[in-house]
Amino acid sequence: MSLKKRRDGWTLVSILLMLIFLIFLVWPIANLLKEAVIKDGQFSLDAFETFFGKTYYYGSIFNSVKIGVSVMVVSLLLGIPFAYFYSFYRLRGRQVLFVLCLLGTMSAPFLGAYAWILLMGNSGLVTTMLKSIGIKGLTIYGFGGIVFVQSLKLFPLVVIYMNGAFRDIDNSLLEAAESMNCTGMKRFFQVIMSLTMPTILAAALLVFMRSFADFGTPVLIGRGYSTFPVLIYNQYLGENGADYHFAAAISVIAVIVTAVIFIIQKLATNHFKFTINALHPVEPKEVHGIKSFLMHVFCYLTVGVALLPQLYIINMSFRNYNNSVLQPGYSLVNYKKAVEKMLFRSIGNTLIVSFVTLAIIVVIAVLIAYLVVRRSNAFNNAIDVISMLPYIMPGAVIGISLIITFSRKPFSLTGTLLIMIIALTIRRMPFTSRSATAAMMKIPISIEEAAISLGASKAKSFVRITVPMMASGIISGAILSWVSIITEMSSGVILYNNRTITLTISTYSAITSGIYGVAAVFATITTLFTIICLVLYLRVTKAEDIQV
Repeated sequence: MSLKKRRDGWTLVSILLMLIFLIFLVWPIANLLKEAVIKDGQFSLDAFETFFGKTYYYGSIFNSVKIGVSVMVVSLLLGIPFAYFYSFYRLRGRQVLFVLCLLGTMSAPFLGAYAWILLMGNSGLVTTMLKSIGIKGLTIYGFGGIVFVQSLKLFPLVVIYMNGAFRDIDNSLLEAAESMNCTGMKRFFQVIMSLTMPTILAAALLVFMRSFADFGTPVLIGRGYSTFPVLIYNQYLGENGADYHFAAAISVIAVIVTAVIFIIQKLATNHFKFTINALHPVEPKEVHGIKSFLMHVFCYLTVGVALLPQLYIINMSFRNYNNSVLQPGYSLVNYKKAVEKMLFRSIGNTLIVSFVTLAIIVVIAVLIAYLVVRRSNAFNNAIDVISMLPYIMPGAVIGISLIITFSRKPFSLTGTLLIMIIALTIRRMPFTSRSATAAMMKIPISIEEAAISLGASKAKSFVRITVPMMASGIISGAILSWVSIITEMSSGVILYNNRTITLTISTYSAITSGIYGVAAVFATITTLFTIICLVLYLRVTKAEDIQV
């Protein structure tokens, strides 16, 4: 029996996966912690003393948490009603509406910040129009602007999650509530919200983590409103050189804060631990009159405002610019300048990094899902837990930990595409891993046993039977991972150089250099990739929307 276990190929897979995570995740995190508490070969907490000794530093904790909570609340207030109207009522153009909603979130948050600067900055289009009619003082900069931009970018994530939750509600439960005179808003809050509370908490956590880890939006429109990711970046790439020691200490604090939030969410979820199965799913019903009008106005207006930045960026990519000064008329001058600014290198690097990263993520996620569901034991569960650690780690933290670990021989990887692939694989693994695991749990083991009884090997049964049946879950997780990969900013801005520059980093570089027309070109091409990605997903899966 022991010999058979030793020869089991899945045991070897488990060992290899554990080694991969130990080398590229656990080891870098350990080095990050070491860098935070060791100075000149001696144990020292001076970096933490410095951090908590100045309001500017420790205030960034409260600023980031304040932004994260605010964005989370606003996103829930927008996303839950949107998903409810979409799932329970027949809205006109509902599939188009959902696709437009997704397009609103399928770009880096900082691109929205950049567009809103063009619209509502000191000399923005909307700002200038408002000034012409006597309205002054409206600005996109500061705390309010960060919350506004991030909420418009992240509320579709709530919509995606809540659509899945609403589909799982059995209509008989709602009919039973109606028979007890529980209707309208009372039914919504007492029945529907209670049944979907685990999903609401999960969506809230995801939005908070995305907002907390966002670097691009605060750095562009924060105007002195210090946040954790910006603080880490400034300390790592300060004017006086990289301060790994202090940056590592801040990174450790960031991980602790997000871990505490994660634990709070888990504890809250345990109070709503139940499963529901929709034997009779809710069918969208017709709505007329003022209710129909208000629903359509809310959904289309919300999507319209969320999409406005992307539409404006596309428009600005064709406008004439003389350096950073906008000129009358349209042309392709920005695209010609973008070619001179490494456009093709940025596109090539983006495609190479994104597809290689996604391929690695999909393979590892499928293997983890199989090990966790079909071969559950302490060792495999440990792999699953370790793979989820990046879920609570800002991208800047992962970037710095990898640089600290792989900046010296014999593992010198800094300045290469490989280290960017490693960072993105680690950072975006949890999304696909969770989707693949959920898909695996829905597949009865009897199907695999039937294939084996008909002469198929375990490996063939896995590849030919199990993986195809997991396809929908894998694709759903992969599509979200791929979009987040090509729009990654937090870790990329720390890891890149001119040879490894990507579209997102090129956009940020052009913005900070004041070359706004060229920045619009990079942003437009990034948006084009996300649109193609979404269209291919809907065409291949023939699904009405993305499911998680």
